[in-house]
Amino acid sequence: MLDLPPLARFGDRVATGLLDVTSDPTALDSAGFWAVCADFEGRLTCARFADVRREPVPAPVPGGWHGPAVADWTSSLDRAAYTAGVRRIREHIAAGEVYQANLCRVLSAPVAPDADVAALTALLARGNPAPYAGTIRLPRHGVEIATASPELFLRRDGRTVESGPIKGTGRTEADLLEKDYAENVMIVDLVRNDIGQVCATGSVTVPDLCAVEKHPGLVHLVSTVRGELRPGVGWPELLAAAFPPGSVTGAPKSSALRIISALETAPRGPYCGGIGWVDADRGEGELAVGIRTFWIDRAEGVLRFGTGAGITWGSDPEGEWRETELKASRLLAVASGTYGASADGEALT
Repeated sequence: MLDLPPLARFGDRVATGLLDVTSDPTALDSAGFWAVCADFEGRLTCARFADVRREPVPAPVPGGWHGPAVADWTSSLDRAAYTAGVRRIREHIAAGEVYQANLCRVLSAPVAPDADVAALTALLARGNPAPYAGTIRLPRHGVEIATASPELFLRRDGRTVESGPIKGTGRTEADLLEKDYAENVMIVDLVRNDIGQVCATGSVTVPDLCAVEKHPGLVHLVSTVRGELRPGVGWPELLAAAFPPGSVTGAPKSSALRIISALETAPRGPYCGGIGWVDADRGEGELAVGIRTFWIDRAEGVLRFGTGAGITWGSDPEGEWRETELKASRLLAVASGTYGASADGEALT
C-alpha cells in the first residue's frame, strides 16, 4: 500500500494537513474544519485539518486508478436471498410491525494494494457527478472513502438545520410509482420527528415535498425538511436525534433497524452512514447520506460498495432487486474504468 497523506475533499473544497482525529462529536462544536464519517453501525471518525482551500477536482490521470472488473463483484445477498428478504419485510408490514424498511446489500471486489480513493474520485466526478461528492482518505485510521452521494443528510447553518431525504427511484419520471410517493411521505414524517426532537416547537417545516430530481442514469423523489435548533443544541444532540438517516432505515426506525439486523448479512460501514464536513468556526456543516459510496477495506484487500431499496407493502421483490441493480450499474462501470461503453453502463448480474 502506498503511504498516502491524509486528505479530504467535498466538491471543490480540499483539506490537507491533518491535525487530529477523534470519535467525540463535541469536537464538531469546538474549532476548526473537520471531515466527518459516521458508519451506519455508529463508529464516528472526525478529522481536523489545518489547510482548507478551493480547487476543482483534477482530471483523471491515465492509469491512476486500477479498478475491479464489473464481473469481479460479489454481493452479500444474491438475487434469491434479496427477493426472499423483500417478501419477509412484507410479512412484517402485514403483521403491523413496520411500514417500510430498507433492505441493502454490500458488494465487494478485489482491489490493488496501491489503490487511491482520490484517483477514484476523479473518475466519479466525470462519470457520475453528484451534489454531495466527497473523499476522505485517512489510511492510518481505517477510513478511505469516495462518495458520489446525491442525498443531503444534515446541513447546518448557525441554528438552521435541513435534511433532504430521497425516496423513490426510476430510470425516468414516468417510471415513478404511487408506491414511491407514499414511501417518500412516510420518510418525511420520520425525518420531521427526528429533527423535531432537537428543534424549537413549531419551527419544523417541509418547504419541498416529492420534488423530482434528475441524476446520472436515474431520477429521484426528494423532499426538504427544515427546522431551527433549540438553544444549547449542538452536533452531538443533532446526530443522536437523526442518526442513522431515516431514508436508509425505515419507519418506525426502531422496528426497521431490528428487521435490517436480522436480514442483512454484512455490516454497511460508511454506506448509509453520514459523510461530510463541519466548519466549527463558521457554525456550518454538510453531511451526505453515504449512498453511492465506495470504500476500501485494507484488511480484506477489497473495494466495497452498497446498494439497496426501500421496501413497502406495494413492493415487488423482483422490481426491488432491479432497483438495486439500477443504482449500482453506472457506479460499478465507472469504478471499473469501462463506463462509456454504453449509455447506461453495465448492470450487475
